[in-house]
Amino acid sequence: MNILLIGSGGREHALAWKMTKSHQADQIFIAPGNPGTASIGTNLPIEVSDFEGLKKCVLDHKIEMVVVGPEEPLVRGIYDFFVNDPMTSHVNIIGPSANAAQLEGSKAFSKHFMQRHQIPTASYAEFTADNYEAGCTYIRNHSLPIVLKADGLAAGKGVIIAQTQQEALACFEEMIQNKQFGEASAKVVIEQFLEGIEVSVFALTDGINYQIIGHAKDYKRIGEGDTGLNTGGMGCVSPVPFMDDDFMQKVEERIIKPTIQGIHQEGLIYKGFVFFGLMNCGGEPFVIEYNCRLGDPETEVILPRLQTDLVSLLAAVDNGTLADVNIEYNENAFATVMAVSGGYPGAYKKDFIISGIEASQNIPDTLVFQAGTGLKENAIVTKGGRVLTVTAQGPTIQDAVKKAQNTLSLLHFEGMNFRKDIGFEFK
Repeated sequence: MNILLIGSGGREHALAWKMTKSHQADQIFIAPGNPGTASIGTNLPIEVSDFEGLKKCVLDHKIEMVVVGPEEPLVRGIYDFFVNDPMTSHVNIIGPSANAAQLEGSKAFSKHFMQRHQIPTASYAEFTADNYEAGCTYIRNHSLPIVLKADGLAAGKGVIIAQTQQEALACFEEMIQNKQFGEASAKVVIEQFLEGIEVSVFALTDGINYQIIGHAKDYKRIGEGDTGLNTGGMGCVSPVPFMDDDFMQKVEERIIKPTIQGIHQEGLIYKGFVFFGLMNCGGEPFVIEYNCRLGDPETEVILPRLQTDLVSLLAAVDNGTLADVNIEYNENAFATVMAVSGGYPGAYKKDFIISGIEASQNIPDTLVFQAGTGLKENAIVTKGGRVLTVTAQGPTIQDAVKKAQNTLSLLHFEGMNFRKDIGFEFK
């Protein structure tokens, strides 16, 4: 079949790479893609929010499956757009409806959903400009630290962990009164701080059945030893040693099953990936957030580990056979290390030439996925803060990390930076 993949980051490069391994994939088109996806499929200059342009692509190229990478088009209703159009209603769209995508698109919606279905999460309250003073009082009486979350999508920047009431009040004012994130922070969720280790579990669902397709631990901080500012993710490891059968059974019974059952009971149309952002609090899992798509850079570590044919899995979502699929994993450990631009996650310069990509692509047990890259005068250059990832496998996490670092040593661009201690706690 012909497949359209929507997005342009490292997640999409990894998805495209995985789909090319399938005997069911004929042609793969990526909109808009990046130089990495161009080497394994056909890039199309269509933005992720251009629904009409994407529809034309589906019709012109006889697309049978559309896989949506980023969250924005899902929250804006791309599933509904295709399914409700007679010309494209036959296409298998991998992603939830706009209503179901509120699980990511609205923190308040997801909190209410978890409350209704008794899914373990942090206690919370929500406030708008209408009850702003009540929010200030709530903050003054709250234990520390305090977590403030913009209700809507804020490009991964809408979560603040305040260490003092004064800091929390200032952040609250910035979000609500000064509209720091526009409409995304018109409502703010204030919640209990959970002490523990953050991990992620990924499932694929047809809205009734599900399959777990991987889990990972992401490293958010820019600096060694988890110090410095938060980023979109500096690397990942999988499988995570403490996410053993006992812990995963708790996750499945207390979180995944009631989530999928809740989706079904509430009549939400959901045919796609569910990202469970979890906190491991002394061996007990709590939900921090839902995402309605795969993560980045988690995708770059879970898909190489997944042995099951991805396109067959996605087809099973559409044809009602998902419950019958057998999920298999590579027994090795996998690690992904992200190379970022100098200055990231603050201000950074673009358009630096990246050297060594060709030499790095033939290293055994190693994969290079491009994220924030572009083309300038036929050279691959930096275009984003997170530029590329290297994923490697080995008998242990440390072996995999070492291989990834060795491959990164072949790559270069001005200001390039990466964490040398991914997986440091598993030595």
